[in-house]
Amino acid sequence: MKATVFIEPGKVEVHEVKKPIIKRTTDAIIKVVRASVCGSDLWFFRGISQRATNTLVGHEAIGIVEQVGEDVHNIAVGDFVIVPFTHGCGHCVACLAGFDGNCLNQKESGGSGYQAEYIRFQNADWALVKIPGEPADYNNEQLNSFVTLADVMATGYHAAKTAEVSKDDTVVVMGDGAVGLCGVISAKLLGAKRIIIMSRHEDRQNLAKEFGATDIVEERGQRAVDQVMTLTGNGADAVLECVGTAEAVEIAIQLGRPGAIVGRVGVPQKSDMNTNNLFWKNIGLRGGIASVTTYDKNLLLKAVLNNEINPGKVFTKKFNIDDVQFAYEAMDNREAIKSLLIVNE
Repeated sequence: MKATVFIEPGKVEVHEVKKPIIKRTTDAIIKVVRASVCGSDLWFFRGISQRATNTLVGHEAIGIVEQVGEDVHNIAVGDFVIVPFTHGCGHCVACLAGFDGNCLNQKESGGSGYQAEYIRFQNADWALVKIPGEPADYNNEQLNSFVTLADVMATGYHAAKTAEVSKDDTVVVMGDGAVGLCGVISAKLLGAKRIIIMSRHEDRQNLAKEFGATDIVEERGQRAVDQVMTLTGNGADAVLECVGTAEAVEIAIQLGRPGAIVGRVGVPQKSDMNTNNLFWKNIGLRGGIASVTTYDKNLLLKAVLNNEINPGKVFTKKFNIDDVQFAYEAMDNREAIKSLLIVNE
């Protein structure tokens, strides 16, 4: 099969590799329909994080179930599914508490190799999310939105949920990539009255406004803090940190009112941080790996099916899988907010 592999910073290629097979009775093999490039993929593409050469990449997809293990009963061959980057079992203490991103029964590292024609998926019985019908039943916008439910929409929602966004709140969203934009959707879905997004890019600002943002802050650093304080008076009720840099976390802590919570979903790029500033304002810091299956099954898939949200609009360019290098470059150069990959159509 065709699969995307990491070669070196700035270079990915499509190689012919062995098609995956069932290894455990809880596995499923998925034929990928659409996949995508995630902003977190840019960390290794830019050489900021380390990745071994010739490893498979990608962690967002939708597809058709081609084969299931003997202990998979809720998912059947032919099902149209969202393929989360998480592989929750549904019955460990983490999954039962609603944190399937931290499932204790993943037998190995999951969520990799999705930019390919086929995927082997663990814990398929509970973690895969069935979409009614088949791909032909949906238009392109809906299919694109389903792809976001594999990661970025659920991750943006995780930021809002962990920040405890509620009705009539004032929320600040840090990050204008796909996750940040989905954070705007999520804040509005949870009833926020005012949503301030920090963005310097007109195309992203326009989409953020379409999704529900009420204010744009283009400043950075202390000037950004000052601007948010001018807009809010005493700071936001909740802050969604969707970047991951040390600077973003440090600024996020300063944007909340006393007692606010920062929902942190940006993949950390610094091993440690000074948390003393949290103490002086009673600011909470939460977040982590999104509970993709939990959120999709409980709310997000229904919201897409009912046209309440349309997160697929974050895809501003599409590519055939053979052109995956250009898909990465488009995001790296900010020519695309998010790149869609057409695989088996």
